[in-house]
Amino acid sequence: MTIVAADAAHIAALIDDLYAAFLAGDRHRFDGHLHADVTTWETHLPGPLRTRAELDAYRDQRDAAGRRPQLAVLSAQDKRIDVWGDVGLARYLLIARACAEDPPSSARVTDVLRRVNGRWQIVHHHAESVDDAVAAR
Repeated sequence: MTIVAADAAHIAALIDDLYAAFLAGDRHRFDGHLHADVTTWETHLPGPLRTRAELDAYRDQRDAAGRRPQLAVLSAQDKRIDVWGDVGLARYLLIARACAEDPPSSARVTDVLRRVNGRWQIVHHHAESVDDAVAAR
């Protein structure tokens, strides 16, 4: 396996662990994959969040109001990952289900990662709801 292929495999595993941590409610493990200066742009967020501190403030307010999403399934599928030195780019379809009987919702996701002190971290996360994009047509 080449170094680039090994890095891509590592990034794929990081993405899988990110969503496993979310499902487990393990915010510390989830946040370990995020750089402190991560920008987070998602369809449902109140505008772009430009640091992890802004993301934390949003999540703290959401969780205090009892609105943390409860999901049975959160899975990154059809991953395409490229690596250039200490920069990685991951694109994938994120499938979510509140329970096994519910129809899935999906989002197109792009994550930009940097290797910082030997660890890959997400520095930019962009997710667009495919369901909303299809409904808007």
